[in-house]
Amino acid sequence: TGPVSSECLGNLVRITLSTEYFVDKYLSFAVVDQSGVAWELDEVMASQCGYTVTYSNWSSIELRASALSCHSHLEKDVFTVTIQIKASHTPDMKNAASHLKSASCRYGLWAPRELLCESNYMEVSVRKEVPQTIKDFIQDEPEDWTLVFPEEKPEEASIWQIVFHQPEEKKAFLVSDAWSAGYGLNTTDTRVLLRIPYTAEQIQLVKDQGITFSAVRSSTFYKQRWVILMVDTALACPVDGVDYTNKTIIWTVPKYNQLLSAGATNFKDVLVEAGVDLHKLSAKEMASRKYVLSNDLNAITVKIPIGAEGGYYKTSVSSGQHGAKYIINMFLEHQWKDNKWGLTKHTIIKEIETPFEQVELAITNNSNLTARLMNVTVGMFLPDVELVNLTIEGVTIAVPEASQHGYLINEIRYANGSKAYVLQVPFDEPSIKKEYLRADMRAHILNVTLAFMIHPTIETFSVPVTAASTAKDAVLPRARGYCDGRNLHLIITHGNVDQNWLPFISDWHLTPEAAQKYNYSLRDNGSHLAVSVPFLSSHVSYEDFHTSGIKASLHLTLKDGNTFANRTDFSVSCRFSPSELIKCLPNGTVVITAVKFVGISDLDISLLVLRDRECKPSLVTEKTATFKFNVNSCGTNRKFNSTTMTYENEILYFKPGSDIPVYQLKFACLYAIKQDVDVRYESKKNPPPSIKPGFGSLALSLKLFKEKSYSDPYQELEYPVVKYLREALYFEVELLQPQDARLELNLNDCWATNSQSQDSLPQWPILINGCANSEDSYATVLHEVDYSSTVKLPQHLKRFEVRMFTFVQGTTLSQE
Repeated sequence: TGPVSSECLGNLVRITLSTEYFVDKYLSFAVVDQSGVAWELDEVMASQCGYTVTYSNWSSIELRASALSCHSHLEKDVFTVTIQIKASHTPDMKNAASHLKSASCRYGLWAPRELLCESNYMEVSVRKEVPQTIKDFIQDEPEDWTLVFPEEKPEEASIWQIVFHQPEEKKAFLVSDAWSAGYGLNTTDTRVLLRIPYTAEQIQLVKDQGITFSAVRSSTFYKQRWVILMVDTALACPVDGVDYTNKTIIWTVPKYNQLLSAGATNFKDVLVEAGVDLHKLSAKEMASRKYVLSNDLNAITVKIPIGAEGGYYKTSVSSGQHGAKYIINMFLEHQWKDNKWGLTKHTIIKEIETPFEQVELAITNNSNLTARLMNVTVGMFLPDVELVNLTIEGVTIAVPEASQHGYLINEIRYANGSKAYVLQVPFDEPSIKKEYLRADMRAHILNVTLAFMIHPTIETFSVPVTAASTAKDAVLPRARGYCDGRNLHLIITHGNVDQNWLPFISDWHLTPEAAQKYNYSLRDNGSHLAVSVPFLSSHVSYEDFHTSGIKASLHLTLKDGNTFANRTDFSVSCRFSPSELIKCLPNGTVVITAVKFVGISDLDISLLVLRDRECKPSLVTEKTATFKFNVNSCGTNRKFNSTTMTYENEILYFKPGSDIPVYQLKFACLYAIKQDVDVRYESKKNPPPSIKPGFGSLALSLKLFKEKSYSDPYQELEYPVVKYLREALYFEVELLQPQDARLELNLNDCWATNSQSQDSLPQWPILINGCANSEDSYATVLHEVDYSSTVKLPQHLKRFEVRMFTFVQGTTLSQE
């Protein structure tokens, strides 16, 4: 009872931990010796010292210990094992809770030789015989004695040396070397023990009746006072021998293995028993479970139906697929007598696991239409499965966070330990996809992937869940249509099913780009889709022609954006005035458009002509042909009356080789002979031009010319230029960029300095506000610039003439 319990099982003790108490905790085990020292138990120590840790089923963890395990205490017929269990919520084992469990078991019926085949080690213990000298000991391999060293010392009984018999050699180990190699050795007052892990180097795999055995041939030497004694410590344990046929497990164990029977004869079975979880089953119990135990001359066979009582199913994964394996912890005890050992007891513990079998998971949809709630049950699962996360639209969400995304998850547990998971999601959750079915029916589709973990192996697998529920909640789009003088209009009000529907006219997808190409209007504000198409366009159908007008129709289809299946159709039809087809211009030009009516499929509209068959359409579309001509051409007739002049013609279509038209459209233009027109007009004076200040980048040049003709400027190499006083200097300023004829260059202020710096002093003004300096003795002369072959923009140039002068200081000439 409680989180830790113990049970005595012959020469084994079992300590059981309840997973309900230790769930989600990290565990460590240690063996406590008589001095109170705790020896941490890992896999290597466990197999060397006679301990086994297993998960027996979904609800418990087992630790089994041999009666002669390391650090156990044996007194007379009672052995005691003390185990320390630490449990922590973190892998570093901080703040671990400690549990101490001590178990004492009585085991006094030791056979002369006992063999134990555990899941992680093999063990043999042999009763010590009356001491005898080496020379009197008879063994099937007498040459073993060549490896014995005569180093007897007066000590208590202890193991001195172990010799392994290999096919190619014999290898001897002293006790310390054997321990270092992973072997377990022990001796008591009455027994010698050898324990070997299945991974040991000296193990051989041998066949017996087609069954593979893990086997070791060994001789153990121990000291008894002044005598060295030897015992045969051979070991053999079956590692296979399990077959699966017709939903039945067949476990076969050969009897009297040759390695264990060397030197023996006269075999006689004393006991053959089998059981589950180290509990022997009576013949009645086995029959009730439909087990069959057969003891033949050479082998023992156990047959167990897969799924029978005593075993359990464990979740498994193969290639990502969910499945299960049936596991049963069998054991077999075989006792026999022979002339060498007397009684031998051979106990085999065998965990049998069936091959992976895929298990289909049921996904049940119990949606509540009234509450508009998806309700999906996924299962059944075995108790070792846990739901850890969900993937919704590519986003992985841990189970505790699922409610924040609208997903409510409940775990249902059943009496047999199995479980199922229930997902509840509102119809209106964004991750629930909607699909229009028919009429007012709409499907609500749940698409989520559930990820599960298997305990304690931490294997994972995923289950895609797709469920659909149908509800009468579809709102279809509706439309209204109207026409103005030149266009047909459709305004569609969106419903809740057409978010992914596309507008088509015939088989032409009406996209914004396509609408712009044909000068159509297409607007969608989320709640309404508006389409406008001109009366004369290739996507309008023309149905009939009466004096009241032409009936034109626009047909629009909404198609599914994924399958392109037709979902619904809308249309608008209006009558347009015939005057929309003809324009009679005041200059005598006529523009007439002919249309192709529905039902005239064999009419090639490009072959339409006027009375003069040389007059053909100037513009042809799929459904229209437009003619443009003067009233005095193309066979046009003219008629007069007192008030009007009428011009008549007709559009004709002739089949090849025929002179009788199959299509005829008469039209006329009327012009008034006399007509008074009132024209209102008024004149306005243009405002005077104004100049507004602005800013910009200008490129200017200033050049000095040699003569008044301004044809030969000074070059760079001719500077500095030497001139006499009052000699003329001819300057030109030009606007280089921008070359805009609307711009005019005006010079405001110009001045001279006696250095290259424009801000240096002294200075003398040459032009002030665009005029010559009135204080100058020799006034600056401005020269007019005229257009010529070399001057394309005279408004961009200004030329002026200055007489040579020098600066003076008082009455002295300046030296600069």
